[in-house]
Amino acid sequence: MKADDLYEEAAAAHGRALERLVYAYEADPARRPDLLQEIHIALWRSFRKFEDRCSVRTWVFRIAHNTAASYVTRRRRANSLVSLEELDLLSDSIGHAPDTGERVDTERLLQLVHRLKPVDRQLMLLYLEDMDAASIGEIMGITANNVRVQIHRIKKILRRRFQGGSQP
Repeated sequence: MKADDLYEEAAAAHGRALERLVYAYEADPARRPDLLQEIHIALWRSFRKFEDRCSVRTWVFRIAHNTAASYVTRRRRANSLVSLEELDLLSDSIGHAPDTGERVDTERLLQLVHRLKPVDRQLMLLYLEDMDAASIGEIMGITANNVRVQIHRIKKILRRRFQGGSQP
């Protein structure tokens, strides 16, 4: 199959997931179209090198996450991204108004995820896209066991922060 055909198929099959990925990586709504465009360009270019060593889905997510992580890293402000340890210790800068529904919870969770370093954010976003540890490991170049350990650690910290710092 030609690279252009592979790209068209992948864009059609995974377009909504790429939009969610962009939403999760880029907090500024005005910049999201730029990131989505960068991902599509990188994806289109990448299919010239695609050799069927992994699924198209894995390839798409690998390219998309690497592009998004590079984009975020280039735009990073010195204090805008934090390590998991720093996130765990932060005084709560995310509002704790009474929950008014799932949308508010989702926004609060995304605010926490936006503050993670790109590699931790990538793990969490792949997990939230319902990918298994083996697929995430293949995309990120780490073992499935390492993926499970890191996701458990991130979830524990996010849960604590989400619940206002109380222990789970």
